[in-house]
Amino acid sequence: MQQDINIIIIDREGKEHQVLAPTDMNMNFMELVRSYELAPEGTIGICGGMAMCASCQCYVESDHKLPEKSDDEEAMLSEAFNVKENSRLGCQVHIHPEMEGLRITLAPAEE
Repeated sequence: MQQDINIIIIDREGKEHQVLAPTDMNMNFMELVRSYELAPEGTIGICGGMAMCASCQCYVESDHKLPEKSDDEEAMLSEAFNVKENSRLGCQVHIHPEMEGLRITLAPAEE
């Protein structure tokens, strides 16, 4: 049984998008952003979701409880630009039903 949830994504221009996210496909934030084309092609998920580039960094703006960061995610964020306390790599956070109403902002693209 498919259960879609609502997630709010604020793109790099500051525009808010409410999107439906499937919870039965093991999809992550990076893939969700790509599927809705909320970032220009080639600017998000450059490493293919391997936690090696931080191009999918986002800021979690809501109080949802997310899985802990892996060692790989922590290591990549320690080297990335524009990191905040609420930074996550979108490729490392998979979508679950408990994330209904989650709000994230895409971090600025590294230049």
